[in-house]
Amino acid sequence: MYKEDVDLLIIGAGMAGLTAGARAVRDGLSVVIVEIGEDVGGSARFAGYAWTAPSHDVMEQHNPSGDSALKRALVDRFDDGISWIRSLGVEAKDAQRVLSFGCGHQFDTNHYVDTCRRLIVEGDGELLLETDAEGLVVEDRVVAGADLRTADGTRRRVRARATLLATGGFQGDLALRAAHVHPAADRMQLRSNPHSRGGGYRLATRAGAAAGHDNAGFYGHLIPSGIPFADPADFVDMSLYYSEHALLLNLRGDRFVDETLGDHLTAMALLEQPEGRGLLIADARVFRDWIVGSYVEGAVAVDKYALASKRGGRVGLAEDLDELAFLPEEWGYDAETVRTAVRQFNEHAAAGKDPVPGRELDHLPLDEPPYYVIETVPAITFPFHGLRIDDRARVLGEDARPIGGLLAAGSDTGGLWHRAYAGGIASALVFGLTAADTARAATYHT
Repeated sequence: MYKEDVDLLIIGAGMAGLTAGARAVRDGLSVVIVEIGEDVGGSARFAGYAWTAPSHDVMEQHNPSGDSALKRALVDRFDDGISWIRSLGVEAKDAQRVLSFGCGHQFDTNHYVDTCRRLIVEGDGELLLETDAEGLVVEDRVVAGADLRTADGTRRRVRARATLLATGGFQGDLALRAAHVHPAADRMQLRSNPHSRGGGYRLATRAGAAAGHDNAGFYGHLIPSGIPFADPADFVDMSLYYSEHALLLNLRGDRFVDETLGDHLTAMALLEQPEGRGLLIADARVFRDWIVGSYVEGAVAVDKYALASKRGGRVGLAEDLDELAFLPEEWGYDAETVRTAVRQFNEHAAAGKDPVPGRELDHLPLDEPPYYVIETVPAITFPFHGLRIDDRARVLGEDARPIGGLLAAGSDTGGLWHRAYAGGIASALVFGLTAADTARAATYHT
């Protein structure tokens, strides 16, 4: 029997939505969960780690402009999130280092989302696939549910004491990307599921929700230029994580960012460079230690250079530094400028001088030939601009006060990250659980 009045309506069945749904059902709440796609899981199916900053100090160092309350909540509740995963019978491996500063756990995200779905359905929750939320029901400035259109075109209203938006961001919508990420953001390849097209963002802003800053950036990675993703496995296989140990030169042949701080940060910086493309240059040391190595312990190692070459990307192998002067003219770079830039970097590194921009983590020269060259561009996974929430996952209005009955979690939210990043799966997990707890408190209070 269809449920027309529930404790919690969840719009979006990715990591955040399924987490909230499973927690709510376990707590005895009635739940309807809506997903526009043909299956649950969203982009979480392409992930494999939950990680974040291990302390408030580290979070502050790497994400100084993020919302203070959200940052504290993420760090403080992360361990409880891992305990929740394990409580469902899903293995989360022992903590390990992620990037240069993070700490997290590898786990089977497919097992996790499928387990959450099973718990929701077995707990008498209703799951509606290929169903769109056309509008929120707003009564006396309180969100009281949503109007839905199901797969067969049937329209249906579900009333709810709490409504959670967890549609995964707006990275699949080119216009929203260009408006809120960067004017050139619509050129980037989508490193994500295709269904996250701003559904939650539009529903909430039409109801008066506040959104974060337009210059907050995005999470993504560098990929070889000119190679379309063939399937979701490419999201990892084509990502050039080793860029943290290489040199990145823009179209003018200039370094413009500290590459060592992280490929996810370098991707944001490259988008803002001329034509949003550049040359990633590594030597034999970087190839040996990082290009054909695992990004994090337990990940499958992929030869990124060989794969880019096989797939028809712009790649080149220079047997020595002088051969960098023979870059193909049609690529559009001044080859002599490129060679000079690498030579000068090596001279400064060998002499112990700081390059400009600096190199905080990997100070070694790139002086072991041959040289591996890949032209690279950024790809987007999700934007950092999104709905403003408080640390109880309540959506805030333009007056900075919570909008009654409306919650948000995961990549629909903004404010947590600002030109910085420390774990999207962790955020979806923590604030998905938080949203369920807030819904439970509202239900029992009522």
